[in-house]
Amino acid sequence: PVTDKGELDLDVYVSLLNENTKLVAFPHVSNSLGTVNPIKRMTEQAKKFGAWVLVDGAQGIAHGNVDVQDIGCDFYAFSGHKIYGPMGVGVLWGKEELLAEWPIWQTGGEMISTVTLQDATWNVLPYRLEAGTPNVGDAIALGEAIRWFSELDYAEVAAHEKALMARATELAKEFDGLRMIGEAEDKVGAFSFVLDQGHPADIGFLLDRQGIAIRTGDHCAQPLMARFGVPGTARMSFSIYNTIEEVEQFFKALKKVHMMLA
Repeated sequence: PVTDKGELDLDVYVSLLNENTKLVAFPHVSNSLGTVNPIKRMTEQAKKFGAWVLVDGAQGIAHGNVDVQDIGCDFYAFSGHKIYGPMGVGVLWGKEELLAEWPIWQTGGEMISTVTLQDATWNVLPYRLEAGTPNVGDAIALGEAIRWFSELDYAEVAAHEKALMARATELAKEFDGLRMIGEAEDKVGAFSFVLDQGHPADIGFLLDRQGIAIRTGDHCAQPLMARFGVPGTARMSFSIYNTIEEVEQFFKALKKVHMMLA
């Protein structure tokens, strides 16, 4: 249930919850639209029915100041490369009392305590959920990335991203033939759009020829694309290292693309 602005319809969300709801999962931030979901409020609603809550924080973690205690969720997951760490490694935070009783689904070295021919007992956390040889090198690198990221001024990061988004929105509204997909009040990171001429893949290719890298396609969210009646979008993503000048350069390049596709 998504509104025309790209925000979750919370009334519909609440109506879907009942005593049979066991687990609710939702993203902190939409990777397609940049919409920041009201995850604390959504968690509180799910908890009224005793459901577990898993937050997909892959897009949310990079914007800092994530407090799982304040959110009240049971699980929070994110990818390492989203906070400038290595690929192929990530974090699943969970409440200790849940992880300690979590059913074993994978066995191997380190996660066992004792073994007999008839039975086995499991090790303590975190070992009981880490079977076999872990990805040691990337785990160490991720730890360093988290340490570095934790030292950033989150208020400064947020202000910088807000300025980038504001400038992009301003230029987009002046751009004839451009339709923004997702105009939520609370939005970060991702700026999705389509042009009245040309497929998103063509837009991405022609921008690439000008030295500008963006993401195009359905962003692993085909139902959402169908909701907005588009085959996919072109998505410009902001990060701490991007500048206002780069945003302006992007729109200059996009005008050339629009002329080519007209």
